[in-house]
Amino acid sequence: MTVLLLLLIAVALTAAVLGPRALLRAGWPEREPVVALWAWQCLVAAALLSCLAALVLGAAAVFETVRTHAFAPAPAAVTAAYDLTAAPPWTAVLTLLLACGAAWSGAMLAREVVEARRRRLLRRAHLRERAPDLPAGLPDAQGPLLVLEDEYPDAWLMPGAPPRLVVTTGALGKLTDRQLDAVLAHELGHARARHDWLLHLSTALATGFPRVPLFAHFADQTHRLVELAADDTASRRCGHLTTALALIELNQHRGVLSCANTRRLLGDRVERLLSPPPRLDRTRRAATTTAAALLALLPLLIAFAPALGTL
Repeated sequence: MTVLLLLLIAVALTAAVLGPRALLRAGWPEREPVVALWAWQCLVAAALLSCLAALVLGAAAVFETVRTHAFAPAPAAVTAAYDLTAAPPWTAVLTLLLACGAAWSGAMLAREVVEARRRRLLRRAHLRERAPDLPAGLPDAQGPLLVLEDEYPDAWLMPGAPPRLVVTTGALGKLTDRQLDAVLAHELGHARARHDWLLHLSTALATGFPRVPLFAHFADQTHRLVELAADDTASRRCGHLTTALALIELNQHRGVLSCANTRRLLGDRVERLLSPPPRLDRTRRAATTTAAALLALLPLLIAFAPALGTL
C-alpha cells in the first residue's frame, strides 16, 4: 500500500513539475499543435488520475465504509493484495488533502461552466441588439453566419448549438472571398475540435491552482495551440498565404505586426503562416501520440497492478 501511494504521488509530481518543462523546451509542438494539445491533455490527465487513484486507495485504507464499497465485487485475494490495513500513518492526512483538492477542482470547473454560460448569453443578447433589423415579413436570421454593421474588420465564433460565425461589414469590405473562406475554415476548426471546452477546462484548473506549473502552462499553451491548430485547418483548405493575409487584414488596426505589440501571438501566427515549419513524419506523430496516451494510463496501471498480479 505504501509503495502504491508513493508511486502515484511521484507520478503526479513529475507530471506537474517536470512534464511542463519538457514540453516547453521541445521544438515540435510548434510544428504539430494538434499533437501538442493531446500531449498537454495527457499530462494533465496523468496528474489528475494519479491524485484520484491515491484518493480512492487512501480513503479505502482509512474508512471501512469506503473499503467495503470499493472492494465489494473483488475476490478476497485482490483485497489482500492491496494490504489496506497496513497503510502508513500519513495516509489520513494525504487523503484529506486530496479530497479538498478534488472538491476545489470540481467547484472551479462548475464555476467556469456557469460563467461561460452567462458570458455566452450576454454576448448573444448584445448581438441581437446590434444585428440589423430585417424587413417586415422576413424571419429572423438563424443561420451559421451573422453580419454586423461595424467599420472595424472583425470575425469570431459564437459557441453554442449550432455555433455561429459573426462577421462585421468592415471585414467583408476588406477581405476577399478566398480570405473570408479562410476565416470561416479557421473558426469552424475551433468549433469541430470543441476548443471552447478545452479552454474552459484549462482556465478552471489554472484559476483553482495558479501555483501549480502544469496547470498554469496548460492554460497558456492551450490558448496558443488552439489558434495554431485552427490556422493549420484554414491553411490546408485555402493556403498559407491567403490565411496569413486574412489574419493581417482582420488585425492590422490593432498593431499586430508592431514590435511594441504585447500580444505577440498574432505576430507569431502570421510569421508561422508565411514560413510554415515542416511537419513531423507519420511515424514520429504516431509515436508521440502513443507515448502521451501511455503516460495518461500510467496511474491506472499502477493502481491496478496488485489486482492484476493476482490473476
